Amino acid sequence: MAATVMFVHGPWVTSSCWDKFREFFEDRGVVTIAPGWPGKGRTVEEIRADPSALAGLGAGQIIEHYASVMASLPEPPALVGHSFGGLFVQILLARGLGSAGVAIDSAPPKGILAWQPTVLRSLASVLANPANRGRVVHCRYDRFRYAFAHTLPETEAKAAHQRYITPETGRIFFQGAMSSVDRASPFAIDFDRADRAPLLLMAGGKDRIVPASVSRANYRRYAISPGITDFKEFPGRTHWIIAQDGWEEVAGHACNWLTRQGAM
Repeated sequence: MAATVMFVHGPWVTSSCWDKFREFFEDRGVVTIAPGWPGKGRTVEEIRADPSALAGLGAGQIIEHYASVMASLPEPPALVGHSFGGLFVQILLARGLGSAGVAIDSAPPKGILAWQPTVLRSLASVLANPANRGRVVHCRYDRFRYAFAHTLPETEAKAAHQRYITPETGRIFFQGAMSSVDRASPFAIDFDRADRAPLLLMAGGKDRIVPASVSRANYRRYAISPGITDFKEFPGRTHWIIAQDGWEEVAGHACNWLTRQGAM
């Protein structure tokens, strides 16, 4: 049984995006941690004031950071990740790390194509300029509104952008976009690893960055695995699924599933 559930955030935010989930789990007696990416273990305001530490930060560094945190724990933790954090959960499990994992609106691993029009529009402002690969990039409110929070009332979307959104490393988006042609992509996964811990993939039915069809394709790739792999789609949810109204249902499903796996 895991002593800890470790939450892994995605791009544009800090670990504060997990505050509601952590309270939900901790109210049920679960110990939680939510380490930030390298350079993001600070407040939103501090990162906005000086985001320079994020320039050039790549997926490999982030994954190794989380693996190091896991190695410092007395027992393998259960993992819950969102967006690129969900992909990192998949990668860590594929390495044989963790007691179980939940990947919410996960960015796709290498080999899962995600070129739907809404995906391209969501990422166009970053990927249109190759120089952004080594830069810090920014998420204006209109981009956040389109990609993350298009079903939220305007006042709620603006409040979320003000509270949570930070500058980000541009490199990780290029690594994701080029993963299918990069032989050394950090996003490659051994889908049929026999001893991989149980994995739950969850999707938002109205997600524009990671459409539910991409999450389903990701799920199908695990058909060759003898490990436990489950899938759950939440209709009407956007990429802001972990914080928009109804987040309790998502947290509850993850919590109950991890309990059934004996992971906490």
